[in-house]
Amino acid sequence: MMEARLEEGAMVSFDIGIDPAGLADDDLFRELASLYRTRLQTLRHGPDAALENHFKRTAELETEYMARKPGREVDPDRLTQDF
Repeated sequence: MMEARLEEGAMVSFDIGIDPAGLADDDLFRELASLYRTRLQTLRHGPDAALENHFKRTAELETEYMARKPGREVDPDRLTQDF
């Protein structure tokens, strides 16, 4: 849970995203795609709080994905590419 302070000084609490376990597969993939799409901008230009939230949310969503897809599709050609 994060908190924000309004100009008047009042505190407002809000959650950062829906619990990944409560997301349908399509929603989980959409959330992951959104995070990956915004990753570089957040890393380069986001304030520390945004970057920390990005790390946390990415870990939550990827952990849920791995729990659902332990035998995920692995491209055998990726195993032989030179990096």
